[in-house]
Amino acid sequence: ELRTPITIIRGHLELMGDDPQEQQETIELVMDELDRMNRLVNDLVLLAKSENPDFLELEAVDIASFTEELFVKIKALAKRNWRLDCLAKGTIAVDRQRLTQAIVNLAQNATQHTTENNLISVGSAIEGQEVHFWIRDNGEGIAESDQKRIFERFGRVTSSRRRSEGAGLGLAIVKAIVEAHRGFVRLDSHLGMGAKFTIVIPLETNKKEENRG
Repeated sequence: ELRTPITIIRGHLELMGDDPQEQQETIELVMDELDRMNRLVNDLVLLAKSENPDFLELEAVDIASFTEELFVKIKALAKRNWRLDCLAKGTIAVDRQRLTQAIVNLAQNATQHTTENNLISVGSAIEGQEVHFWIRDNGEGIAESDQKRIFERFGRVTSSRRRSEGAGLGLAIVKAIVEAHRGFVRLDSHLGMGAKFTIVIPLETNKKEENRG
């Protein structure tokens, strides 16, 4: 993943001539590739930090308000048929910033496998002793053979008609953040029938973690 942008940068710098317009185009391309490398390094650092005991900064979060805030943020990702599903009532102890990043990553992933006319929904609910946050869409769906692999680092959907942006770390980051909250991510999807990613976080674990803080 790092070799490719390095090769592109080296190749264009070696071939750059004296023409000012050509030099400007090369500089823009190099800066774009460096930005991509920077995002990749930051993602890898986050994944490394997720294994540390102090990775999370827990705080009491109102679930309904948090879900509404998420909906406002993800609507800006792309032009889609956005919908807010139900809102859970209650409070949980989570890392607001990390959990926001995880759910926004899921929403970004959904935009890459849908078109403008497709539906993308966000919602939350409490089921038993668990809090559920989900992103669902009615896009192209994910083949069963891909469903476990896409949570691995640099894993991508092989059946997708569109090339996903980024290095394939988005869902690995989601998994790491959720597991740091003692939870898990559930995927329900079939090709041609959309996908639903559900983040499941146990309420009791959150209470214990909050008491430790």
